[in-house]
Amino acid sequence: MKLFEHEAKDILKVRGVPVPPNGGVIKTAAQLSAALKRAGKAPWVLKAQVLAGGRGKAGGIKLAKTPNEAKSMAKAMLGMDLITHQTHGQAIKVKELLIEGGVKIERELYFSVVMDRKAAAPTIIASAQGGMEIESLAADHPEALIRMSVDPNVGLRDFAARRLAFALDVPNDRVGDFCRVAKILVKSFLDLDCTMLEINPLIITPKGAMALDAKVSIDDNALYRHPELAKIPDHEASALELEAKKADISYIGLDGTIGCMVNGAGLAMGTMDTIALAGGSPANFLDVGGGADEERVTRALKIILKDRKVKAILINIFGGIVKCDMIASGVVAALAKIKLKVPLVVRLQGTNVEKGQEILAKSGIPVILADDLWAAAQKAVLAAKPAAK
Repeated sequence: MKLFEHEAKDILKVRGVPVPPNGGVIKTAAQLSAALKRAGKAPWVLKAQVLAGGRGKAGGIKLAKTPNEAKSMAKAMLGMDLITHQTHGQAIKVKELLIEGGVKIERELYFSVVMDRKAAAPTIIASAQGGMEIESLAADHPEALIRMSVDPNVGLRDFAARRLAFALDVPNDRVGDFCRVAKILVKSFLDLDCTMLEINPLIITPKGAMALDAKVSIDDNALYRHPELAKIPDHEASALELEAKKADISYIGLDGTIGCMVNGAGLAMGTMDTIALAGGSPANFLDVGGGADEERVTRALKIILKDRKVKAILINIFGGIVKCDMIASGVVAALAKIKLKVPLVVRLQGTNVEKGQEILAKSGIPVILADDLWAAAQKAVLAAKPAAK
């Protein structure tokens, strides 16, 4: 789950990371005057709150020196379509602006913590050159990036923080404060179950280190340990994804036309790949789970059928913990409550597969049965074509 900049900064500020004077978030130009007062004296910075990097170059960050200038900028920015190198050509509508007071910048650094799967540990990635050109720096001069693995049991040790400060050429009189902030950032990454924490830039001011920007992503699977974070809305989730989340069903919407219901994440990924190989495109990832019962199958099918892009459904179940006859009974019971408007292809394998196929065959439901995944994918692709015309 990705957080907006203002949400990430609020969390980090509570944990002791200095941030610029905060005037709050505005949704209309009428709210600007009060926000400027809260942010303090000019100049002010207006920052579009979108989940994409590269805002500065795309016009999503503006510096205003007067209230009138800020008002003019706010009117132009609110509602604008923002396209950056990270949006892949798609425009993001700017709905909110973060208003901050200006700060004196002596140095700009880059600081992030990510999960390095190869090292099997959190890893700090830092550079003495932060700001808008960090992507170009990483591509053209990878040697300028400093990498440091962190033991998750102890966090960033004092000696390691000082070593990092020296490598980044932090001024001697700022080393102590930099180390304090760096340790808080690493601890925040660990405590909050982050998948990424990026400060770009982490600036050096006359008063010490400060997070001028903040990007934080939280592991969705760990939200049960953070009720305060679970209250934050998932800004990238669609209405169907939010509905699936409430039902404890793993669902991610895609752009295809073939709805998928599978038990097991690995099998679901394989099913989507096979559909693509057969010339189709999956409309979703949906792992119904190992404990799928009638109620769960019903909810899953309802979610799939609410997607107007879906022209056919492929159910691919390997009966292990969940027996095939149980799944078949769940599908029949679910379709007794739901009006099926698109072709349904079902492939069952595993425990009690014959019983499951018999239940489906005798149900009277127009189910297209398949013995293996390749045949099921081909049938689903074929079934989706007539309805797509």
